[in-house]
Amino acid sequence: MAANSDLPSFDAGLLNDPQLTAALTTLELTVRRKLDGVLQGSHLGLIPGPGSEPGEARPYQPGDDIRRMEWSVTARTTEPHVRQMIADRELETWLVVDASASIDFGTTRCTKRDLTVAAAAAIVHLTAGGGNRHGAIIATGDRLVRVPAASGRAHARALLKAIATTTRTSPGVRGDLHGAIDALRRPQRRHGLAVVISDFLGPINWDRPLRAIGAHHELLGVEVLDPRDLELPAVGEVTLADAESGEVRDFNITERVRQDYAAAAAAHRADVGRTIRRCGGSVMSLRTDRDWVNDTVRFVGARRRGMAAGVG
Repeated sequence: MAANSDLPSFDAGLLNDPQLTAALTTLELTVRRKLDGVLQGSHLGLIPGPGSEPGEARPYQPGDDIRRMEWSVTARTTEPHVRQMIADRELETWLVVDASASIDFGTTRCTKRDLTVAAAAAIVHLTAGGGNRHGAIIATGDRLVRVPAASGRAHARALLKAIATTTRTSPGVRGDLHGAIDALRRPQRRHGLAVVISDFLGPINWDRPLRAIGAHHELLGVEVLDPRDLELPAVGEVTLADAESGEVRDFNITERVRQDYAAAAAAHRADVGRTIRRCGGSVMSLRTDRDWVNDTVRFVGARRRGMAAGVG
């Protein structure tokens, strides 16, 4: 599969260690060159939300987290106030990475695995520095790979290498996003940033553990999608295979089938977004047929503008 010129292809079955190291170096340079300056200094970071230390109170603005309501000031002033939080000096970021079989799919510039590694690299870069630590839970469906949280460039490179090379699940085994998210709850971790990277295909059975994560951490869902996840081409008769179950079926892709598929895909994607937001998180969408760097910059910029408007 031809890759985006800014995004190396990460094929766990073909890359030997020197090739993988070179690919990760190329990705790191791309991220540093194109994302440097998007965030400067503060640990308000990728999710410009609160830290764990209370700061000053300010008037409530639409969109503020009601869990931050400062009731004593609200009662005294008769105007709703929220308590601003001081960003932590050291941030611990955990990545929950979906490495199920569907992630190895891609029909345009890259595969969703390539995009997953790129998203992880961007998140690590945007939350690096100041002793910040990064860890990961990588789920294939039949096993979990844990990368303990640590700081430093060498550790970040090892974390990305683990994401890039964790092999797909065994044939016939579906992904287990519920189990992966639930694994982040134990042991209990200090307040930080939790990032779930997945195509979020399949049943939404992961909302309970995600809600528990969102109650204790800043939360971000990174949606990695391919155009074929959203719509079917007008190709007529075709044989399709489910990457996770292994089921193979013949279809006649009529206009009605295309419309029904697109409607079902849009409805599922809307449900995913609503679920993540109900759990207290935000959603960053990346696609294999789009410029992932520009989409990341737009997301971070919008978050920062939202924060500035809220503070102002």
